[in-house]
Order: sequence, then C-alpha cells, then structure tokens
Amino acid sequence: MSDMTNVAKIFGENVFNDTVMQERLPKKVYKDLKKTIEEGKALDPVTADVVAHEMKEWAIEKGATHYTHWFQPLTGVTAEKHDSFISAPMANGKVLMSFSGKELIKGEPDASSFPSGGLRATFEARGYTAWDCTSPAFVKKDQNGCILYIPTAFCSYTGEALDQKTPLLRSMEAINTQALRFIRLFGNTTSKRVIPSVGIEQEYFLVDREKYLQREDLVFAGRTLFGAMPPKGQELDDHYFGSIRDRIANFMKVINEELWKLGVTAKTQHNEVAPAQHELAPIYVECNVAVDHNQLIMETLKKVAYRQGLHCLLHEKPFAGVNGSGKHDNWSLTTDDGKNLLDPGKTPHENIQFLLMLMCVLRAVDKHADLLRESAADPGNDCRLGAHEAPPAIVSVFLGEQLEDVMEQLIATGEATHSLKGGKLETGVKTLPGLSKDATDRNRTSPFAFTGNKFEFRMVGSRDSVAGPNVVLNTIVAEALSDACDILEKAEDFPMAVHDLIKKYAAEHQRIVFNGNGYSEEWVEEAARRGLPNLPTMVDAIPSLVSEKSVEMFEKFHVFTRAELESRAEIKYEAYAKAINIEARTMIDMASKQILPVIVKYTKDLADTVNAVKEAGVDVDVQLELLKETSELLREAKNALEQLKTVTAKAGAKEQSEVQAKAYRDEVVPAMEGLRAPIDKLEMIVNKNVWPMPSYADLIFEV
Repeated sequence: MSDMTNVAKIFGENVFNDTVMQERLPKKVYKDLKKTIEEGKALDPVTADVVAHEMKEWAIEKGATHYTHWFQPLTGVTAEKHDSFISAPMANGKVLMSFSGKELIKGEPDASSFPSGGLRATFEARGYTAWDCTSPAFVKKDQNGCILYIPTAFCSYTGEALDQKTPLLRSMEAINTQALRFIRLFGNTTSKRVIPSVGIEQEYFLVDREKYLQREDLVFAGRTLFGAMPPKGQELDDHYFGSIRDRIANFMKVINEELWKLGVTAKTQHNEVAPAQHELAPIYVECNVAVDHNQLIMETLKKVAYRQGLHCLLHEKPFAGVNGSGKHDNWSLTTDDGKNLLDPGKTPHENIQFLLMLMCVLRAVDKHADLLRESAADPGNDCRLGAHEAPPAIVSVFLGEQLEDVMEQLIATGEATHSLKGGKLETGVKTLPGLSKDATDRNRTSPFAFTGNKFEFRMVGSRDSVAGPNVVLNTIVAEALSDACDILEKAEDFPMAVHDLIKKYAAEHQRIVFNGNGYSEEWVEEAARRGLPNLPTMVDAIPSLVSEKSVEMFEKFHVFTRAELESRAEIKYEAYAKAINIEARTMIDMASKQILPVIVKYTKDLADTVNAVKEAGVDVDVQLELLKETSELLREAKNALEQLKTVTAKAGAKEQSEVQAKAYRDEVVPAMEGLRAPIDKLEMIVNKNVWPMPSYADLIFEV
C-alpha cells in the first residue's frame, strides 16, 4: 500500500453499499430496497430485477465477469460457485451480459456434499441460497479474476437451515422483537429496530511459508503436534505491543488496504503476547455483517500471507508452551436511532432500564452457561481454554467493582443509592496530564466480561465462525427479555414491578458473577460449589445443544427446530472425531517416516562413536549415558507409537458418532500426548542439523 493512499477515498470502493445504491437506483426502487433492509418488507420481483441489473452493471464496470452466491455452510468456512454474466448467444455471434432479479435472490447449489447431520440424504441434493440484502454485495479481485459476491443464507429443499447465516438472521429477528417490547415498556416509542452490534478481535500467527511446508503437522492439522520449546518464549513479554517488524508491517499494510476496499473497518493492529502472534480488530457493525466481515478477514489474512511468502495460522493453539489465539466477540444492543441499551450512563444505580437489561443478560448467561460454552466449542479450543492464557471452560460474568457494588446494594436492601466513581489517576509525574480513571478495572481472565457499554465474550476460537456464539447470545437474551416483559406487561404498578424484578434477578443469578482470577484452581473449586457447569472439552459441551431446555428455547423463538439442533450435534461429534483422527494419523506418519528413522541413525552414529573412542582408550562414560538416554526415549517413543496406532484404529471403527467422539477424546488424545512427550525430549538431544523439520525457534522467531 502506498503511503499516499487516501483511506477515506478507497474505503468501500468495491462494495455495493448505500451510497452506490442511492446513486444508481431509481428513487422508488431505492426506497423499496431500504424498506426490505430496515423493516424486513418483502422485495417485489420487479424491484429485484432493477437492483440486479444495476448491481451487474456496477460490477462489470469494476471488471467482474462472474457472480457468486457466497454462503457459510456447516464446514466452518465459506462456499461459492461462480457463474458468468453471459446469457444465451445472439444470432450475430455476440453474447448478452445479463443478471436477473431471480438470479440475485435465489441460487441452487448442490446441497448433498455439505454437512447436514442427517437432515439430507446423499441423493437429496437440492439446496437453495437466498440473498441476505442486509449485508452488502461486494467485488473481489484475486487469482480467480473479478467476482461479484452476494452474501446469502443456505437452506435445504425442505427449508431446514444448512448454514451459519440462517439461524443468525432468525436470532436477530427474535432479539429485535423482544428488545422492542422491552424498550416500549420504558417509554421508547420512536426506535423501530434493535440490532445486536458486534466487534470481533481476530488473533493469528504468521510463519515463513517455506518452513511451514516442511512441517506436515502444520499442513494437515494447522498446529504443531511435536515441538520442544526454545530457550526463550514469551516470558519477557517483549513481543506484546512491541515494535512491528518490517516484513509484518508490510503484510499489515496490504491487509488493511484490501479490507478497506471491501468495506471492512480494520482499525487496530498490534503484536500479541506470543512471538509471531498478532491481532486485527475492526469497528462494530450489525451482527450479520460482522460475521461476514470476519470471514473476509480470515480469508484475506491467508491469501495475502500466501502472496508474501508467509503462512497465516488461525488454529487456536499452533504452538505448545506459548499463548494460543482466540477471537473476542464484543456484543451490545443498539437501536436504529443510536441508543445503546447496555450503556449504564454516569449513574448506573439510577438507570433503571439499564439495570433490568443487565439483570436479564445475567439471567440469560446463568440459565444457559452450558449452551454459551458449547457455542465456543472446537477441537483446537480444547488445547487453549483453561491453560492460564485464556478464559477457563467455566462460564462466568465479570461486572467490575462499580456494577458489582450496585448489585450487592440491590440484593441487600432492594435499593441502589450510589455508584462508585473512577476518580483521577495519579502518576506521580508532574509533566503528565491528569487522567480520569474508569470506575472499574478490566479482567482478562473472564470469559464474559462487561467492558463499559458491551459484553466481551472471550472464549471463541480463532478459526471459528462467530455466527454460532452470536446466535446463542441473541437467543438467550431474547428469552430473558421475553420473560421479563411477560411479567411487566401485566403489572399494575410498573415502577414497583421493575424494582422487584431487578432485585429478584440479582439475587437468583448472583452466582454467575465472578470478578476474581479465572485462571486459578481456587475458582474451579468455587465454581463447583456454586453449581456452575465445567465442560472442559468440546465433547462434554455438545449435549447442551439438544437438552430439552435448549430445544424449548430455540423452538419458541423460531431459531432452530429440534431436527436442526440434533443435526448440528451430530455434525459436531463427527467434526471432533475427524479432527482428532487427522491429528493422530499425522503424528503416526511423522513419527514413522521422519522422526524415528533420524533418531535410529543418530543412535547408531553415537554407538559407532562410543566404540571408536573406547578403542582409543578414552573414557566414554558421558557418551554411554547419552546413548542410554537416547535409546530409552527411542523405545518409549516406539511403544507410544504402537499404542497410538492401536487406539486410533479402535476409535475409527466405532460407528455411532457420539461414541466415536468420546473414544477419540478419552483414548486417542492421551495416546497422542504419550507419543509427543518422548519425541520432544529427543529433539533437545539430537543434533539440530539432522532433525527432520524446522524447530519452534525457526518458526516463531524467524519471520
């Protein structure tokens, strides 16, 4: 990116955004489309045709030759099928470039090869993509050429959601309906919509591509399955917010430029805690747009890295011994006229609407802590959560001193009479300006923290779509708001009913609030005493999807049917088993073909050296000790390899998906750890020049 780039000029230049629509669409068509976007009105076919024509003309002017319905199946990544704008040839041998409203609104990709969890048989192939007009279309230019991307939802022939987007849009409708009920009770008659507003912080690692290609585990599993720690890791804290290296800075400049052109508000960039780890964060946007933008961010990170001889690792734990990567999901509720329903104001103890909203969120998280934990469940996250670097697998809420004090006042007396103030920050340096201090410190160990006017859900894995966590957040809060409205709409004395409900919810759900150190063992014990669920692995968390409590809630708000939930549970069990199977087979392959042969040769060479030195009459005690240690570790590794082969084959033979997933969790994962331990020790003994792959030091310090 040129230093002379004008960000304001290039921002959104490849997006069919509101400005473009106003310029190109007839006023009536623009007005009708805005009603669809803002009020959910049905789009007239004639209007759709005009929009499609202008979208096509705009895209062709940008160089586009094809269009695609861009959707998010249950694979964790996006999907696309490119169709050209070419229509039937004319008599003169020329072709017309056309794009109809029908083609804009609906596509028909083959649904049989995407995960459906039993919703669709292989021979039942038809699926539909439907235009999500609330997320702007855009043009992408890459090795495929120039393509018009149309964000869509994806469902089966019989109407079941086969994607991440459909339930997300359903959940947004649910919380909009219930939040409008809520604010109407408090006298707001002007706001027309309530939208979940989301900002997503994306962490990632960058490594040299040539070194990456020499690591079979990185290529197939996305993380290192073997690897001894170098002498220096992250213990000096010198990488966090440190000066960004030139190669990485250039990468970030290109990333920013490409994202800005796509309308993604990439704002913050910095080095993260671990060596070679970085973070990118955009500004908040509507929930479904934020989900789409995060997919674009991940795709762009990978593509730009490839072009620059780097590789972007999005796995939650690519390197043992240093921090893994997460994705912080910052969530709030905002009206269409700019009111943040989670803004406490300067005196939160007097802000009755805010206090009840806060208590409803606490009720939602406490009632569905297991479901919220499941929404962040991923095989890679099992390696990260609870590892003194990320939130524990126990969901709790951090409110901070100010709000916790207000809550305690409510519980104790039924009244909150004051709010703690932040005061001034004293630095002890006269030349520094006086700083006003927030009333509450931050807590980076909390999985669900209130951070001023929003909640930060810090459990989400770095590779995952944030659709799932936001579906859960939207729906559980919608349920809590619905329950509150059911009570308040019948109340004869509204102020007293609000007062009583705030106190009731505060007392009932105080157990979910924890402001202490979430990394400590003491918290694990305390959480158990409080009765909070502790779900350490993905397999432990999946059953919460299909509990009667979850099914009842999701069906009530038309977000998921029971069949859709059961299919997702099935898909997740299969995904876990497949991920661990790939990792186990990769370890077997690497150990058998790369690592053990090198160690065998090393021990032979060492034995030959011992014999030669011994014949020369020199003391060989040290050499013999080294040979003995290496041989013992080699034997341990060989036995562990055979054990891993046995349990992997046994787990793979299981037919029922839940049983298979549990076998991989209980037998294969420990066997993988058993193989890794001796090989990592051997890496510290064997000559670096003969070790068959780049070390941790090569990967994370030489970028």
